[in-house]
Amino acid sequence: MITASLVKELRDKTNAGMMDCKKALTETNGDLEAAVTWLREKGISKAAGKADREASEGIIAARLSDDGKTGLLVEVNCETDFVSRNENFVAFVDEIADTLAASDAKTLEEALQVSKDGGTVEEFVKAKVIELGENIQLRKFERFELSDNGAIAQYIHMGGKVGVLVEVGAKQGETAAKDEFRELVKDITLHIAAAAPKGLAREDIPEDLVEKEKDVFRAQLANEGKPAEIIDKIIMGKIGKFFSETCLLEQAFVKDPDNTIKKLVENAGKSLGDDLEIRRFVRFGLGE
Repeated sequence: MITASLVKELRDKTNAGMMDCKKALTETNGDLEAAVTWLREKGISKAAGKADREASEGIIAARLSDDGKTGLLVEVNCETDFVSRNENFVAFVDEIADTLAASDAKTLEEALQVSKDGGTVEEFVKAKVIELGENIQLRKFERFELSDNGAIAQYIHMGGKVGVLVEVGAKQGETAAKDEFRELVKDITLHIAAAAPKGLAREDIPEDLVEKEKDVFRAQLANEGKPAEIIDKIIMGKIGKFFSETCLLEQAFVKDPDNTIKKLVENAGKSLGDDLEIRRFVRFGLGE
């Protein structure tokens, strides 16, 4: 019997994919060492053996449906900038993005198992590892689907070094077709790419990140000789500034620092006669 623990053990030994490990064990009647050999003979273990090498170069690609209601971001990494600029690799990433855009995959795990050329996307990536001789990984994947009014927008910056996906909602169906709304959404994607917010609002900022900042501020103030009884009050002010720099809605708009993103959206909503909101966003930075 091929158990989950046996599959995991083979995966830990070879770094091969789960489905490859299961197939190898099936082909070898559960013999672990024979399965290792089977993977090596198939070239899968050879590909997996490069998995420990750092892959921090690559390309971030985006796809957006014609109706603007579905969008995705994908990051495919390689080891060298030389490979990332190679036409072969660029076409490879485009092929992955197109394949995933045509699928229903919503998570990275699902994306890796999408059918591709008689196998899976995961196997398609491993074949490219063998071809190019570099550690190549499909590292990140995100899909947004709009359920009502508004739009999904994407933006790729610096030739694929930064990618943004954002959902902006509206109450009225006709708003998404208006030029002013489209310009707003475009400005938001550009801002996210440039300002790299950590979350939409304060409640979206990880608590451990906030506590880490507080510890830094507390140590700084203690070193400055500030009295212990006023340190917490000063920290509250500093954390307020931290939030204004890291929360998208509180950030100063890069094109007009006198305006926050929240105010930008509110003003656009008033002008359009609609109630607009940024519902969610994701920003990929290559290798981050």
